[in-house]
This record gives sequence, structure tokens and C-alpha cells, in this order.
Amino acid sequence: MVVTCISSTPSPVSGSRPDRAGARFRAEIVEQPDALLRLLADTRAIAVAARAIGRAGPPFIRLVGHGSSDNAATYGTYAFGLLAKIPAFRASISLSVYYEADEETAAQPVVALSQSGRTPDVVDYVERARRHGALTIAVTNEPTSELAGAAEIVVPLGAGPERAVAATKTYVNQLGAIALLAGAIGGREGEIADGLRRTAELLAGAVDTLAQPAVDAARPLAFAGRLFAVGRGVEFATAREVALKLTETCRIAAEPLTTTDLAHGPVAALDSLFPVWAVATRDPCLPTVLEAAKRVRAAGAFLIAAGDAAPEVQGAAVRLPVPEAPVPVLSPLLSIIPGQLVALALAEARGLDPDKPAGLEKVTLAA
Repeated sequence: MVVTCISSTPSPVSGSRPDRAGARFRAEIVEQPDALLRLLADTRAIAVAARAIGRAGPPFIRLVGHGSSDNAATYGTYAFGLLAKIPAFRASISLSVYYEADEETAAQPVVALSQSGRTPDVVDYVERARRHGALTIAVTNEPTSELAGAAEIVVPLGAGPERAVAATKTYVNQLGAIALLAGAIGGREGEIADGLRRTAELLAGAVDTLAQPAVDAARPLAFAGRLFAVGRGVEFATAREVALKLTETCRIAAEPLTTTDLAHGPVAALDSLFPVWAVATRDPCLPTVLEAAKRVRAAGAFLIAAGDAAPEVQGAAVRLPVPEAPVPVLSPLLSIIPGQLVALALAEARGLDPDKPAGLEKVTLAA
């Protein structure tokens, strides 16, 4: 089956009953374009944070977060490198908080990501970093949270109240905030802001046009128990987030891999009952994704291609294309939409309520 068409049937995403399973998840997927525009409506805190990092002239930036926020941090390693020309890495929270190691990096700037601003060890990490003299920046949807109180500068996400357990609009706004911050440091704030406004328009169209194809794509996955999500470069964040969404809402053991990771062992696990989700975007990493897709097909696995280059993935059983981003580094804001929509549709197909994932609460206290 190849899913490439736009269905003329009414959107399964919009207009749903408020008491329907997954109603909050569904509503917040739809709300993402407006949420992104709210972020863009007030970027003063981002400008303050950019100036502070510019004055510090750091050799690198530390990023910390858990869950979807950690996936956004993965994006940040590329956004800061590409837009600001500053290396960034996902720092080890455990090394500082639990092992109490005195890192040589202790005084380097920290960008802490948390939708709720209440994850204890992220707050602890920021408090410790600030005591070591680090510039600390909290990117959070809750500007009065514990994390906001611990940090020197607070960047509010402005996504509005998030009621679904599975993050959607806060994740996209985290990507947007990171891109704006990196762009402002690199002198490209106008270009990135304009690109995000156009991206908000494209998001609205993608949510609508992919709603029915996502339902069709979910059907062959109804009995899948495992899945690899594969991406490279800026889209590895998308692979990680797709895997998380399918795991937490659909009870699929989904694992994110880079294209190289897939070739170094995991490809041996593939068979006709092991689906692979490939994030394909027209950027310099695309050839590695196309090569990985060949390996997937050779193993006889069910291949799903999503992203603006999905039509270029030969042999994919399902294709879920999205519009091309106005600025290449913004592509993950669009390529995550198929994953969100398929997670919603697949949860319903499996008789699960994505608003009530087993064992999960709105605020996760890291173990």
C-alpha cells in the first residue's frame, strides 16, 4: 500500500467530540500552528538570552531535558551549530546531579528544556550550574515554575495550557524557540522568524491534508509490537520523537536509530513483521536515509517514509509527505506531524486512549 493522496473525506482530526478518546491529544495537534504564532508574538526573552550568550562568547552550550524535551535538545545540537556556529551537546544530568562530579564544563551556558518546568533533576542541574557561574536559560511553557525560578533567564513557550499527556504543541514550540535563539545569536533572527511564520501556515495545511492518510497508514501497524524510527542530522530529533509518541500512546516498542546505527547491527533484527519509519528530508543527510531504506527493503521489512522527501524513498509501503520548510533547519517542525497523526490513529485502532497512557502522568518525575 502506498499512501500519497489527500482524502476528500472530512478530517478525522478536526471537529471531534470533546469526550472522545484522545480528544486532548487531537485538539493540541490541531492547535500547533496557532501555538507557534503565539511564540512568535513575543520574542523579547529570546533576544535577551541571545545577547547574554553572545556576551559570554562560550566555546559550547549545554542542553538538558527529558522525554520530548530531550528530543528537542537533540534538535538544538544541530540548530546551534548551523545557525549560531556554536557547538552544543546534550549534557549528562546524572553526572552532575547524582555523581556530583565537578565537570570542567560547569561554568558553560545551560539551556534547560522542560514543558512543565517541574522535573526535579532538571531543576537541580540548573541550580548547580548557576552556582558554578553558568549562564542558565529555562525554555518552558510554565514561566512561574520551579525551573523558571532556578534559571537566570526564562524563555516562555507561549503554547497555552497543555492538557494532553503526549506533548505536541510544546514540542514544536521548543523547536521554534531553539531555532529563534540560535538564529538571533547568529544574526539570522529575521530570517528564522519569517520562516517560522510560513512554517505555521504549512503546519495548518499538513495537519488537515495528512489526517486521513495517517488513518490509512495506521491500519497495517495495528498489530505491530516493535518498530525502528530512523533519521539523520536535524531529523534524528524527529526519529526520536516519533518513536516516543508511538511508544507512549500505542504501546509499541519503538526505538530511534541514526541511519548508521541501523547498519551497525539492528538491521539484522528486521523481518516482514518489523516496520521501519524513515524520516526523509531533502538535506545533505538524505543519501544516508535512502541507503538505509534499501537495507530495510532488502530485509523484507515494512517501510514507512515520512518527510518532504518521502516520495523519493523507493519501495516504501507507505508515504506521508509534508511540505518543504522555508528554511531547511526548520524541517523537523513539519516532519513530526505524520508521526503525531499516526500515533493518534494507531492508538484508536488498537483500542487505546492516547490521553490516558498506562503509567504516565502529565508531569514525569525522572527516575
